Amino acid sequence: MSHSEVVIHGTPDLLAATTAARLVTKLVDIQSSGRIPAVALTGGGVGTKVLAHLNSSPARDAIDWSRVEIFWGDERFVPAADPERNEKQAREALLDHLRLDPARVHAMAASDGEFGNDVDAAASAYGDIVDAREGLDLIMLGMGDEGHVASIFPESPAVYDTRPAVAVRNCPKPPPTRISLTLPTIRRATEVWIITAAASKAGAVAMALGGAGEVALPAAGATGRSRTLWLLDRASASALPAGISRAPVS
Repeated sequence: MSHSEVVIHGTPDLLAATTAARLVTKLVDIQSSGRIPAVALTGGGVGTKVLAHLNSSPARDAIDWSRVEIFWGDERFVPAADPERNEKQAREALLDHLRLDPARVHAMAASDGEFGNDVDAAASAYGDIVDAREGLDLIMLGMGDEGHVASIFPESPAVYDTRPAVAVRNCPKPPPTRISLTLPTIRRATEVWIITAAASKAGAVAMALGGAGEVALPAAGATGRSRTLWLLDRASASALPAGISRAPVS
């Protein structure tokens, strides 16, 4: 398990812009080694803003997007056209503007997709796809005010699940039915980036970095094999204890 690194940015917009630049560098480095990178995207306000910044960056085209495998950390189990879907938001912000290989874009099933309303079958099928990759290069995650990551909420059955991906029901945050990668799958990734902003997240950030347990605070269990990077704005970092090592504010 990797040691957590903390990088603090002055504003949410600066956080999104610098994370987009960091993602370009990561993908280019992997492709330069002759490999096809596999990255799981995150939804939410900051996650989508990262993709929008990347789309508007001249550095975007330094990546051969036809040689990138794209996954998601979680998805809302709603119809494909529903604006709540992380896939739809990612496509509008970035993916629809790229020359992708459709076979390398691994979206989680929608509730009107091939599995109908069988969320368990949809989660199992996605788990098989992820499991075949034997660990992603990068999983990008947001974090909720209470410390959830992907769709793994505190004290929920998903915290304990060891399958690659799991159906999640009765989420405290709507929509209630989702598909999520599990913590063991997240921990198989080479790198995990937790990207979060706002003062409402400060308590959970401090607890996660201060040694909280993953059952009470799932973000504490979201770690990469070689690197765990917390990318924060100043507000979300405001409650960090003095002993936490951090990079200078940008």
